[in-house]
Amino acid sequence: MNRAVFIAGTDTGIGKTHAACTLLHALRAAGRSACGMKPVASGCAETPDGLRNDDALALLAAGDTEAPYALVNPTTLREPLSPHLAAEHDGTEITLAPLREAFAQLQATHDAVVVEGIGGWLVPLAPGLFASDIAKQWQLPVILVVGLRLGCLNHAQLSARAIAADGCRLLGWIGNCVDPAMDALEENVATLCRLLPAPCLGVLPHGLAPAQAAGHLRAAVTALD
Repeated sequence: MNRAVFIAGTDTGIGKTHAACTLLHALRAAGRSACGMKPVASGCAETPDGLRNDDALALLAAGDTEAPYALVNPTTLREPLSPHLAAEHDGTEITLAPLREAFAQLQATHDAVVVEGIGGWLVPLAPGLFASDIAKQWQLPVILVVGLRLGCLNHAQLSARAIAADGCRLLGWIGNCVDPAMDALEENVATLCRLLPAPCLGVLPHGLAPAQAAGHLRAAVTALD
């Protein structure tokens, strides 16, 4: 197996990294060589080793090899802003070519690469360039992470429609319980199962670490076979 998948989200802060790390643990538990990738990250901190992003470091730790940080997160931006603004403030412009080169190197040495987007599907990266273009131009199937909270039914459907409109394949969706007190959680999940045009690949409980939650994403591993 040499597969890759793009992890999209219904919004920012709904657990894309948590879902991506959990999927990496699930892939590894199934005997796959897997690594994560965060092509673009804003909100990076200065360290002795250079700019580092917490989400990218989490993906690096969840993978089965210590790939160079520069491959896992080739574009690092200082400010925690929309990437097109963070890049402008850093005096740079995001382009896909170096990201694609890093992705190709990771894919050449792993069975699976889990590519995490930034923000929602249509977050701008540069003039005329959006987060969705990574999935589109690299022809990656998409797993949509749905933050299970009030408003998720609308956000999930809009995201699924945008993914389809861009000609990308929605492989499935993962529910992430970001609000442990959400009313009618099971009923909302059942509604999403009826409304979304792709299967549910797992629901991640609130507060469970990725390594412990990996068993909830066995269907996602099967979908990548």
